[in-house]
Amino acid sequence: MRAASSEAASGVPRGLVRVAILISGAGSNMVALVRSMTGDHPARPVLVLSSDPGAAGLGRAAAMGIPTAVVDRRGFGADRKGFEAALEAAIAPVAPDVICLAGFMHVLSPGFVAGWTGRMLNIHPSLLPRHRGLRTHDRVLAGGDTEHGCTVHLVTAALDEGPILGTARIPVLPGDTPESLAARLLPVEHRLYPAVLRRFAGGDHEPLHLEG
Repeated sequence: MRAASSEAASGVPRGLVRVAILISGAGSNMVALVRSMTGDHPARPVLVLSSDPGAAGLGRAAAMGIPTAVVDRRGFGADRKGFEAALEAAIAPVAPDVICLAGFMHVLSPGFVAGWTGRMLNIHPSLLPRHRGLRTHDRVLAGGDTEHGCTVHLVTAALDEGPILGTARIPVLPGDTPESLAARLLPVEHRLYPAVLRRFAGGDHEPLHLEG
């Protein structure tokens, strides 16, 4: 990953990769990413943007000194093009090199994604290519899977089908529920996403595999 050559208004030093993080809720993965981007890390956060003005993650980002923005999805109704134009307008001033989706609960259009080809990451709560889409914890149990996990991947026009950058696995235990799986997986996500971002920002796109 090559950082842009000019220093952004955010004050990120030249040569470091600038990262915008998109959220819709509590932002726990966002917090893990932000906390990781210190010291000799090759990237720095420049923006946390939420599609929900009531998202708890906004306050968490502000408390860590990260600039925040809101593009309220509800205000656009069925106008996805207008929503995405507003996203671009909010993101553009900080000139990020990379976008990390961290609980951003909206499917982006192929046109929007194309503008960030090879520079937009997402974390998904399953071992892709299994269980693309929603309700992954329920589907793991319904399918009788013996293991579960999470995947960080590049975002492409096809939902949850981009190149895999990292995975982490946990066992499915007797008596597990969707809630218990989600609770055990979340701290694993918090390890995997920062580890993948660090490698990616440093130019290493080889998949990383962790055990929960």
